[in-house]
Amino acid sequence: MALLRHTPTEIKERKALTINPAKTCQPIGAMYAALGIHGCLPHSHGSQGCCAYHRSTLTRHYKEPISAATSSFTEGASVFGGQANLIQAINNIFTVYEPEAIAVHTTCLSETIGDDLNQIFDKAQKTGKVPEGKTCLGAPTPSYVGSHVTGFSNMVKAMAQLAEPTGKKNHKVNVIPGWVEPADMGEIKRLAQMVGVDITLFPDTDGVLNAPLTGEYKMFPEGGVTIKELKGCGDAMGTLALGEWCSADAARWLDAKCKVPCTVLDMPFGLAATDRFIDVLRTVAGVTVPDSVAFERGQLVDMISDMHQYFYGKRVAIWGDPDQLISMCEFLVSLDMQPVYVVTGTPGKKFEARIKEICADKPFEVKVKAKGDMFLMHQWIKNEPVDLLIGNTYGKYIARDEDIPLLRWGFPILDRQGHQYFPTVGYKGGLRLLEKILTLLLDRKDRDDPETRFELVL
Repeated sequence: MALLRHTPTEIKERKALTINPAKTCQPIGAMYAALGIHGCLPHSHGSQGCCAYHRSTLTRHYKEPISAATSSFTEGASVFGGQANLIQAINNIFTVYEPEAIAVHTTCLSETIGDDLNQIFDKAQKTGKVPEGKTCLGAPTPSYVGSHVTGFSNMVKAMAQLAEPTGKKNHKVNVIPGWVEPADMGEIKRLAQMVGVDITLFPDTDGVLNAPLTGEYKMFPEGGVTIKELKGCGDAMGTLALGEWCSADAARWLDAKCKVPCTVLDMPFGLAATDRFIDVLRTVAGVTVPDSVAFERGQLVDMISDMHQYFYGKRVAIWGDPDQLISMCEFLVSLDMQPVYVVTGTPGKKFEARIKEICADKPFEVKVKAKGDMFLMHQWIKNEPVDLLIGNTYGKYIARDEDIPLLRWGFPILDRQGHQYFPTVGYKGGLRLLEKILTLLLDRKDRDDPETRFELVL
């Protein structure tokens, strides 16, 4: 942390150097997505060290033991390829752990060698290593391309490719939630149920990474989308992809290959994005929005109206994943807050353009950087401070060094608890976000106000 005090205020262009990246690698996203399939064991096709890092990162965020297997590459596999290792692993996993599916993601090593997952799966099937009724799926996830968001997207696309359309519609709607918390996935299902729409949500980590402690160990918790549901997603009436970066590829594949029309929306963080989600959901399903949903929306509007004076004009620095940042920036702007610094580690010029569009014609200048890092974020803050930080745990050093309140939101959160249980999507999630933002701002006001302005009632 002390090193951050040496962060210079002078900003220089850096093309070949990233300092304190605002992202992690593809396999972590693929592993998280795979955990959203019921009875699925994620498998890392690479060295043991890679798998251990990915498991430990997810474990530290969710405070749950993450089960995953590895091809355990040694020198031989690194030179001659990992086919033998993976076929042996598939046989061992189905024999010992009896999952419904194995979701394989590659690593830098296996991608550099050039291992072909589909060819290996085909050989495993022909040699009897995959029991009848069991499934293998896989996604290419080299860490030297993209970010954890890319890996998540690739594995979700692999899920969509399990679709087996029959030509007869099942009157369901596919919803691809993007990288959100298990509680957020549960909230999306609850909202769809309130509207009266039968959905297939994939992936679905609700009930997997926020499962209860019952005293009875289960290798595979009750939650997750089933393989049967994934096979049926090609017969859906439509697909709602929540987020361009995490969800759109899978939805467009279903549209092209299975003729399931897709709509790509922003993640439903905040009032406007949730309104759009509910509106498209009811349109696709041909239903009307019930009063119970309007009631929850009204509560959020009421809190925004009552507390607007404390949000107005507050400067915010925010970092994280593109899909989440887009919706959150729109929400902040709607509160008359000012997201002046926005950074994602994920590449994409379209992200920068979208953020600038959201902040256009507002009384502040936004600085936005895709494929940026936390070092740049800190430099911006040193030059012109902000009132609030929003992002993952890696911002706590800046928060302490610059004495700025931090709202922990996004991935990973390594030093606090609750994010897997309390949603921030939808209207109820919007209330929670407002409450957390308000608490930080008012705590700081109480701390810093002189006695003449220190009030019992605010």
